Amino acid sequence: MLTAAIGQTFRGLAQLNQQTRRPAPLSKLNIGLKCGGSDGFSGISANPAVGHLSDVLVALGGTTLLAEFPELCGVEQELINRCTDEDDARQFVTLMDTYAAQAAAVGAGFDMNPSPGNIKDGLITDAIKSAGAAKKGGYAPVAGVLDYTEKAVEPGLHLLCTPGNDVLATTGMAASGATLILFTTGLGTPTGNPITPTVKISTNTRLAARMPDLIDFDAGPVVAGAETIAENGERLLHWLVGLASGEYLTKAELLGQDDFIPWQRDVNL
Repeated sequence: MLTAAIGQTFRGLAQLNQQTRRPAPLSKLNIGLKCGGSDGFSGISANPAVGHLSDVLVALGGTTLLAEFPELCGVEQELINRCTDEDDARQFVTLMDTYAAQAAAVGAGFDMNPSPGNIKDGLITDAIKSAGAAKKGGYAPVAGVLDYTEKAVEPGLHLLCTPGNDVLATTGMAASGATLILFTTGLGTPTGNPITPTVKISTNTRLAARMPDLIDFDAGPVVAGAETIAENGERLLHWLVGLASGEYLTKAELLGQDDFIPWQRDVNL
């Protein structure tokens, strides 16, 4: 099995090396939406700015993937109401219930999701954390609900079942076809991916100044009142156009951060 997998990988790399850059519309972008090391500013700066970007991209015919199902606990009904198809709403409920049952079977639960760092910075329950995390999905209708590594077959906002764990989630988004991953953080997280450029977005300017080697984009001006959520999100979209065009690399790429761990369906929040 491993020999076949390695052989297939190298054959695929040979095909990729034959690719050349050519003009493409923004509708070709598929953007994964992720947060990690969240703080009290996540739900009022970086996450809403990413949500605005998601809405703009969806309106232009692009695709976005809102991951981390444990961090959608407490906002399920809002997302169910936004599903354009009843089958998708039922699929979302099924995936959430199955995941929650697996966690409960080993004495865990979605309510155990906030990390000590989250709690220290004000996110004391999963419901509070989820209310901010869900803002990365903006206000667009939910066009589809996907299981881990499943690919979207139509444009729009999709809910993608992944753990909250940074590397398991980014690996799943890359497998689901994400061409870029937006990763918001309030505490700083050095996560990258070997396939999909992972953009680190700080929720506050102090973090961006303290960790310039990790942070690609700062949403702190929203907190300071220097930019609106829409202005920050649209500035980020323009920056992503340059990134997707190959004009520059993410900090994770420059540092060689290429974390890659598939979710083996064990209980991981």
